[in-house]
Amino acid sequence: MSEKRNKNRKDFSYYMQLTDAATKNLVGHLADISTGGFKLDSDKPIPIDQEFRLHLALTTDVANKPFMIFQARSKWCRADPIDPFVYNVGFQVIEMHPEDRDIFNRVVQLYGTQKSKGNRSLPRGSSRDL
Repeated sequence: MSEKRNKNRKDFSYYMQLTDAATKNLVGHLADISTGGFKLDSDKPIPIDQEFRLHLALTTDVANKPFMIFQARSKWCRADPIDPFVYNVGFQVIEMHPEDRDIFNRVVQLYGTQKSKGNRSLPRGSSRDL
């Protein structure tokens, strides 16, 4: 991963699910985010270079519509180093309506928190979060 990608990534501080727009199956939960991509925590491994049409439910503080749909491609997948039941999956946004791009950028600004160097976020719902 390049240094440029790392410095623009933010941990994701809000619990948001991404589902497959066609099947409605859960793909994962946002773990970190940047304007060009994101990392999901998933309960199953996801093949690399798979394209998804993803559904993201929106809150009223970022949009005046209930959801957005966009396309993303999985770029990498690995087992979480802390939780053996979770896979960390990196995605690149490949297609997004311009209005949705503005909404996505608001999500990054509102819910993303700057990553600290060398500090890894714990999985959501972990007892270690307490």
